Amino acid sequence: MTTLPGSLAVAVVQAAPIPLDFSAGIDKALRLARDAVEAGAKVVAFGETFLGGYPLWLDEAPGAALWDHPGTRALHAIMLEQAVVANDARLLPLQELADASGAIISIGAHERVRRSLVNNQLTFRPGLPVMDHRKLVPTHGERLIWARGDGSTLGVHQAEWGRLGTLICWEHWMPLARAAMHNLGEDVHIAAWPTVRESHQIASRHYAMEGRCFVLAAGLVQMKDDLLDGLERVGGDEAARELLEAIPAQVLNRGGSLIAAPDTRVLAQAGEGEETLLVELDLGEVSAGLANLDTDGHYARPDVFELTVDMRAKDGVSWTSP
Repeated sequence: MTTLPGSLAVAVVQAAPIPLDFSAGIDKALRLARDAVEAGAKVVAFGETFLGGYPLWLDEAPGAALWDHPGTRALHAIMLEQAVVANDARLLPLQELADASGAIISIGAHERVRRSLVNNQLTFRPGLPVMDHRKLVPTHGERLIWARGDGSTLGVHQAEWGRLGTLICWEHWMPLARAAMHNLGEDVHIAAWPTVRESHQIASRHYAMEGRCFVLAAGLVQMKDDLLDGLERVGGDEAARELLEAIPAQVLNRGGSLIAAPDTRVLAQAGEGEETLLVELDLGEVSAGLANLDTDGHYARPDVFELTVDMRAKDGVSWTSP
């Protein structure tokens, strides 16, 4: 792809994760990200929890939410054992790819923080530490697996071409989270989803219009057999297998990823299978769109509405030496 002045080549990688087997998932992500970079992409976006796979049993397996369900307990233990951690050496190849290519790579993962799991969208930046965004509110049944994030991971990356930020899934229906991100002046926003169904497409395109930015809505393709294969890869567990086999449907996440312009135009949209969307963005559209709508500027009323964002990390315990 030939990049023109004022343009930015971006890619959304819509692919099937390798559930539960994090090391194999990182290897697959690296291959796909390298392909996108070699095709010219300077921003590469993967969907929510690509590393580890979306925990579909919480929505799809009958009884998964029952107290002390043995299958749910077994899967949670596997996730804790497999999940990435801060400064995880397994992630170093993704950072090295970002460093060598100058590209930004955003990918969702289950992260272990102390003894809990959080949903983190990791952004690998050339020459800089990884930027975290931990999901503020796990949605509905997700609260059975993930702890909440805090304001310390709300932020944007300042690239040479502009600013990039990310939110995860139903955070796009949190009006104050959107307002906070719009205040940070994103030019490109990554909307990470498990699958980009119609309501998710609407939310992503609305975000593009409201924030006057390009939106890369990245989803997954995931099948029931993927879950069973992932379980087999990590040694299996009979209770976990019984729970996954009870899922009635075969196709669980159907892709639907898209790239939207600041005026809501769909620049590219994926089908239900694995594919990579590659688009060259005209960044001039961001400034042009601000002429009639800037929700953080001339279309705001700071004399009427005021938002305070607490960016302190909330660890819950503070230790002091005697």
